[in-house]
Amino acid sequence: MHMHLVKRLLLAVIFIAILFADKANAQTEKPDTVRAGVYVTSIHDINFKDKEYTVSLWLWLKYKNKKFDFLHNLEVPLAKTVTQSYSTVDSSDNKIYILMKLQCVMKDSWAIDNFPFDKQKLRFSIENSQFDSKALVFAADTLGKAFDPRFTLRGWDIDSLNISTGIKKYETAFGDDSMPKPHTEYSNFKVRLTIARDAMGLFWKMFLGMYVAFLIAYMCFYIHTDSIDSRFGLSVGALFAVIGNKYIVDSALPESTTFTLVETLHGLTLLFILSVIIGTSYSLKLIKRNELEKAKKFDFVAAQVLLVTYVVLNAWFIFEATRV
Repeated sequence: MHMHLVKRLLLAVIFIAILFADKANAQTEKPDTVRAGVYVTSIHDINFKDKEYTVSLWLWLKYKNKKFDFLHNLEVPLAKTVTQSYSTVDSSDNKIYILMKLQCVMKDSWAIDNFPFDKQKLRFSIENSQFDSKALVFAADTLGKAFDPRFTLRGWDIDSLNISTGIKKYETAFGDDSMPKPHTEYSNFKVRLTIARDAMGLFWKMFLGMYVAFLIAYMCFYIHTDSIDSRFGLSVGALFAVIGNKYIVDSALPESTTFTLVETLHGLTLLFILSVIIGTSYSLKLIKRNELEKAKKFDFVAAQVLLVTYVVLNAWFIFEATRV
């Protein structure tokens, strides 16, 4: 009887040990790793107004768990549309190797504060729509180049391309009542391409009309005082020309809540043309007093001060924009 009791105790201890071992293994079970890599072949159709662009790339994924099924579970969070033009699957050696060609229309936000001397970060990321970070984590395959050095992005220079992995947090349970709190995490694979605009040609195309309008207003200081009406007419005409130029430029840009370089330069020009009109009014006042020499001297001094100040301020704002 005593031996029988001892055997039962030993069996109970072994059973409890097995339970704890299974629980420990379940807690230490690691998620499967998916090695991912990309090769960007083209970036085109950059639509600055609608905040979107198109990227063509090769994407490859290497993993062991057949349940991941990236051909059907691939998620591109920032994409407007995803077109898979080609795919191949190799399942030999108990491993899955998928290679696919994607063309994605991406939605992104543009940094336009320093437009047209701007740099943009184009972001591409993927997730698995069925498996969270407890079951799947990405690892970056960075061997070799990540973009075609021969592809040219018209009007832009490629600054850098960074590949990384991370965890994307969603503060929702996606309707799963079994989860204790509305929080899920998915592993993601991220590509960030930084491009810098080749800006000088675009800058002069956009702002040449504005600068010509300012010079027309500025030349009013050199028109003889007998033609004071012409001076007012030219200045007011230049004022409306700058306003028209601003609306044309704004129509090509997305909405912005910040004061951009475009608005700074146009606002500065409007203020200086207004200064020309105020200066002309003061000259007219001197002429009415028959102080012609004083009016000529004022026109000469005002012309130099306004021109130098305008050039210096423009150079400063442009320099600050290109420095960022």
